[in-house]
Amino acid sequence: MKIGLFATFMSPTSTPEMVRDLGQRLESAGVESLWMGEHVVLFDEMEFPYPGSRDGRIPVPEGGGLLDSVATFGFLASATTDLRFGTGICLLPQRNPIYTAKEFATLDWLSGGRIDFGIGVGWCKEEVIACGYSWEDRGARCDEFLELIRRLWTEPVISYSGEHFQLEACRMDPKPVQKPHIPIIVGGHGKRSLRRAAEFGAGWYGFALNPQQTGAILGDLDAALRTAGRSRDDFEIIITPNSVDGDTIREFRDLGVDRLVVHLGSQKPAAIDQRLPEVEEYVALNQ
Repeated sequence: MKIGLFATFMSPTSTPEMVRDLGQRLESAGVESLWMGEHVVLFDEMEFPYPGSRDGRIPVPEGGGLLDSVATFGFLASATTDLRFGTGICLLPQRNPIYTAKEFATLDWLSGGRIDFGIGVGWCKEEVIACGYSWEDRGARCDEFLELIRRLWTEPVISYSGEHFQLEACRMDPKPVQKPHIPIIVGGHGKRSLRRAAEFGAGWYGFALNPQQTGAILGDLDAALRTAGRSRDDFEIIITPNSVDGDTIREFRDLGVDRLVVHLGSQKPAAIDQRLPEVEEYVALNQ
């Protein structure tokens, strides 16, 4: 089982020096990958609370916000050589699919094939609407965008006519370095998300789960894979646990988890200095 790290890079704490230093320290420590989420705008009032905190709000510093994942990964790719980068998750149905395909293909090209494209439909209704899309059909739009992006990454000339997007015959280059294309990792715990993972994904990403919750979801995922004519033999399980220690690492490994992406937590220098030796121990347990 490989060990990665999830970081919620936020201004003003995440300076260029801090981000570059963390990436290089992770690579030196043998950490396999670094994952980021994304939110482009934040709201003081939301219809649905943020599921990752007790008060339902994204815990950003006063006057701060999340760094853009594509720009940050490009910055880090130039400062590292082996560390992989994954989006956990890219909010695909609120994005332009052509720009998204181009951005990630370019990242893959410039990084030498070190990108994992983790996607999901998101939870913030206000953000989807702010990006110019409707909320209710985001799942169907996500499926259509995945099909379009996959074709842009693999076909020399593509035209597309769907319910949510139309495209006249065109070319997109460079293609990703990874073949047949950048791995698509689908996040989400509901059955529709698991169906999407089985249909489009090279893997599934579960967030803030313990081993018991993961095991229950894997049963539904296996059923979705069978329906799609697949199995976990050609499929990756990636989990960010809600907490971790040596025992839970072994439990996740016994479940067949391929990559455990440990949450960094606080970005304050003292907290990072305390956290990284723990992550190094997790890496050592799995060598």
